Amino acid sequence: MHAEHEAEPIADWLSGLGLSAGVFRYPLNVRHPAPLAALRAEIRRRREQGADRIGVVGFSAGGHLAGLAALAPGNDPRESVQFAVLGYAITSMETETYRPSRMILLGEDASPELRRATSLDALVTAASPPFFLWQTAEDIYVPPEHTYRLAAALAAHDVPHTVHVYAHGPHSLGLAQGVGDADTWTTFAASWIAEQLRPRPHSAP
Repeated sequence: MHAEHEAEPIADWLSGLGLSAGVFRYPLNVRHPAPLAALRAEIRRRREQGADRIGVVGFSAGGHLAGLAALAPGNDPRESVQFAVLGYAITSMETETYRPSRMILLGEDASPELRRATSLDALVTAASPPFFLWQTAEDIYVPPEHTYRLAAALAAHDVPHTVHVYAHGPHSLGLAQGVGDADTWTTFAASWIAEQLRPRPHSAP
């Protein structure tokens, strides 16, 4: 199912930062790579409408999809992602945590090769875009191992990234308003996104 509190409220928050933001409801209960193909088609559409730098924001299973869009190999530059913000995202299909998501996306008998090819930490390269990652240590559905695995891969390839793991809070917090320290994630993310969108200084020849 789509989580409504992770949809329009997030787009409204981003719009309040002066960004052009919208909700993309990707197809559910279909096998990989159908959701990725659908998201890439939306990225192409946005770029054809004039978008220059595109960022993706996703949560839980949607965070996995957003991460795939940012990291999976592709040949069409119109589908490129310039930064990604992931909240309590499923990052690995190689762990046994949150198995239902893997069953839906990859099927019961997914090969080790397919599980690795859809694990975000295995897709990071030195050319990957910057990531902002956040979640809580108390998340019993998607444990922080998922965030740590991706963060370690980003660090190993010198990819810029920011990580916030808050001590308290359940899964599926969305904007996390009024739930303690975790509600600061939007403040940190707003500053981080602004940094990604600043013009890059041109290096001297």
